[in-house]
Amino acid sequence: MVLKTFGWSFAITALGLVAAVFYGGWPAFGIVAILSVLEISVSFDNAVVNAGILKKMNAFWQKIFLTVGVLIAVFGMRLVFPVVIVAISAKIGPIEAVDLAMNDKDMYQQLVTDAHPSIAAFGGMFLLMIFLDFIFEDRDIKWLAWLERPLAKLGKIDMLSACIALIVLVITSMTFAANAHQHGGVHVDKAQTVLVSGVLGLITYMIVGGLSGYFENRLEEEEEAEHEAEEEAKRSGKAVPAVVMAGKAAFFMFLYLEVLDASFSFDGVIGAFAITNDIVLMALGLGIGAMYVRSLTVYLVRQGTLDDYVYLEHGAHYAIGALAVILLVTIQYEISEFITGLVGVVLIAWSFWSSVRRNNRLAAEGGGGDGEQAEVGAGV
Repeated sequence: MVLKTFGWSFAITALGLVAAVFYGGWPAFGIVAILSVLEISVSFDNAVVNAGILKKMNAFWQKIFLTVGVLIAVFGMRLVFPVVIVAISAKIGPIEAVDLAMNDKDMYQQLVTDAHPSIAAFGGMFLLMIFLDFIFEDRDIKWLAWLERPLAKLGKIDMLSACIALIVLVITSMTFAANAHQHGGVHVDKAQTVLVSGVLGLITYMIVGGLSGYFENRLEEEEEAEHEAEEEAKRSGKAVPAVVMAGKAAFFMFLYLEVLDASFSFDGVIGAFAITNDIVLMALGLGIGAMYVRSLTVYLVRQGTLDDYVYLEHGAHYAIGALAVILLVTIQYEISEFITGLVGVVLIAWSFWSSVRRNNRLAAEGGGGDGEQAEVGAGV
């Protein structure tokens, strides 16, 4: 079953890593491997969410999402979007961006380096908002309870995430301008670009979140209507059909999944810029990750869920937060891409290990309730 579900992913992984070696040697192999692991790790919770929603849809809409939907939101976002974001930031055409990436790496690298402050500010703010909204939400299950519990209380303050993100952006742009002035003012004119790009990243996050919320509200309305129909069927003595969404409800569910999947894809692409500016390596690494998103989704739909590992979602979001900070720091200072990748891998591995320890402890105690789950934290 595993080979049947993940066969294509394994094949694409092997081909992608071999292509990386031919393209840039073993250093390229390492970068692609790190990108792949990070993308798969960050996308794990995406696959879990997708699987949970897909179970409510009929076979037709499941097939639509797993084919057309994945092609658009996963491959389109992960493979096409890096070209688009570089083209926009460097003010060149997409075809020219690809041509430079393949044939004039020095010029392409220079364009990306020049555009890096705006890319980093835009991506850093987008990722920071994802992390802040996650960490300020009160959750039944807490991983680092000593940290997450007080932050959840602070999260009751309206618009706190946006305020903190804007404060961080202002400090970042002012620091960038001050340091540039001390070094001769070469990049003083880019301080405003950093500020504007960061605001655009914040706006993009709010648009994606707003669309997701809109579709989610529409889905709730549809579910309430279906529930009322079920109750009416019970009262009239008619057979109650299985709760499987079709028609308009499934269509809105599909749109919601597309927005949600695109947002997950977006943070993966933005995060990749913290690892490498090489668009070929980025495409290889994210392409491997994209295949695993589909395979994980199919596996979870067919076999159930893997949310016994309850801290993986936390680890993925802490990795996103780390990438956000690193991106903002790289506006002014250079950080090794291997260190960047290693931080995310360590956080994911730590959350997985904590989940295993929690499961073993609960099994030894003969089970435990939700309240007990919430108390398991960093000391695991």
